[in-house]
Amino acid sequence: MNFSIIDIGIIIGYIILSILIGFWISKRANKNLQNYFLGGNQLKWYFLGLSNGSGMFDISGTAWTVTILFVYGVKSVWIPWLWPVWNQIFIMVFMAVWLRRSNVMTGAEWITTRFGNDKGGRLSHIIVIIFAIISAIGFIAYFFVGIGKFAVTIFPWDLSLTIGSIHIISEYMYATILLALTTLYVIKGGMYSVVATEVMQFFVMTIACISVAWFAMTHVSAEEINAAVPNGWFDIMPSWNTSLDWTGIFDQVNDKIAQDGFGMLGALVMMMFFKGIFSSLAGPVPGYDMQRVLSTQTPRDAAKMSGLTSLVLYPPRYLMVTGLAVLGLVFVAPTLKAGGGEVDFEKILPYVINNMLPVGLKGIILAGLLAAFMSTFSAFVNSAPAYIVNDLYKRYINPHASDKKYIRISYIASIGIVIVGIIFGFFSASINSLTLWITSSLYGGYVAANVLKWVWWRFNGYGYFWGMLAGLAGSTVKFLFFPNTPDIYIFPIILLMASLGSFLGCLLTKPVDDETLIEFYKNVRPWGWWKPVHDKARKIYPGLTKNKDLARDSFNILVGIVWQMTLIVAPIYLVVRHYNGLIISLVLLVVTSVILKYNWLDKIKDYEPS
Repeated sequence: MNFSIIDIGIIIGYIILSILIGFWISKRANKNLQNYFLGGNQLKWYFLGLSNGSGMFDISGTAWTVTILFVYGVKSVWIPWLWPVWNQIFIMVFMAVWLRRSNVMTGAEWITTRFGNDKGGRLSHIIVIIFAIISAIGFIAYFFVGIGKFAVTIFPWDLSLTIGSIHIISEYMYATILLALTTLYVIKGGMYSVVATEVMQFFVMTIACISVAWFAMTHVSAEEINAAVPNGWFDIMPSWNTSLDWTGIFDQVNDKIAQDGFGMLGALVMMMFFKGIFSSLAGPVPGYDMQRVLSTQTPRDAAKMSGLTSLVLYPPRYLMVTGLAVLGLVFVAPTLKAGGGEVDFEKILPYVINNMLPVGLKGIILAGLLAAFMSTFSAFVNSAPAYIVNDLYKRYINPHASDKKYIRISYIASIGIVIVGIIFGFFSASINSLTLWITSSLYGGYVAANVLKWVWWRFNGYGYFWGMLAGLAGSTVKFLFFPNTPDIYIFPIILLMASLGSFLGCLLTKPVDDETLIEFYKNVRPWGWWKPVHDKARKIYPGLTKNKDLARDSFNILVGIVWQMTLIVAPIYLVVRHYNGLIISLVLLVVTSVILKYNWLDKIKDYEPS
């Protein structure tokens, strides 16, 4: 690809600006660990919301989303339920408030407020650290694959390298360089640098998204889109199977559908909904999303920050995704079809950018996608070392070191996590395989223990440890011995293993001590099976009130899921010029927004001091 001076200037200017902002604000992070990892709890909720949305706008996920929209049409909006995307609604409605009341630095430290400091509490604490580090490594490998596929298609230089008998292909070299560049400013400035650069990157990405959508709408007509897709491509409701037949239009797409395992989409959506409820009730995994929640000033701010995340993330992201998919369908698909053979659909996004966009816009899009990559990756590089430094080194190895010493150790931990993630990335075949493993297998092992910790007073640290360990074992066995089995279908087995580990580990050991349970319940006040603890707590804190919000929270979650889906669907219908779908989406968006304003936002509260 031949870059113009304008495009090169935009890209280089963006990279320099990101690094300068990261270093400029880094002085504020070096006071202590609280400042380094949580911004000293002084960051405004709306900056954290923009940062969180920016951090979720990753390039690997964008490439994957372009691919599934290209292949499955509007029905593809259901496939991200694999994560599930609406776990953010659970966090928004009640989970963020529960988490923020704990006043801790990491998810592992939070666990000690629930299970105490006895042997069971320590085991639960250690297993959370292990999970946080494993998931961070998995995501870094995921980013490594995505940015490599993107960069090798866009940039013209061959960076392949041979060292002895080892040959490193060009896309791995590009990925390594970009990961190293982002790590540089993250380890220097911690959460302050991450949030400051991510807010800037959010605006870069938004400009890029709107530009792509505008370009697609001015260069592709609705008639051309209709001619490029099979019947049913514009339908949103998931039938029992996809009912899409690309025969005669683009035959290789049928092979892609069979390979993905998404052919029976209706059955898949039901399984994803079942999985999603449990996954969302478990709360955010110990990572960057939880760090944003813990970084807010108050529990109410944590809830508002989580709500803002969906609002700022999905409309611009899906403007870009749809614009790129439309350009791919009309202009790129004929070229790919003519080439014959196997098609790597994950390269549709970089192919469109490489061949379709004009000077100037190309530079803006590339800067926006680099921003998407850097913001998401930086969030993980900031969150994972917190567990190593705060929960391992400070707690078990050197509890009396200086703040400067802890921050230096965090630098080493960040670099180590990135190196291991890169090594794993070398052995990952595709973005889709990593996505499915992380969402269905690895997170499947997380669910059982983390649902029980919220809703059942009798659950203890031993149950948590054995439940998490059984889940991790199940996901690892699947990854090593059944790599070709669709992960979503393995989820119930992994969930069963984790549930057995949780209940047996819990019921064969003694409960958590009353002092820990009462203090946790007083601060967090979850709903669920907490009556024995509530009754004991009332004797010490007579003014203590019970959380009776389960019904309202459940209703708000259902409304919130619809609200979030409208934020995704409306931009798609706008770009493809299906105005009936756009109008219905916008009406639902207004109705659900009004309901959430009066039934959620106006009723967010913290509990009375006790």
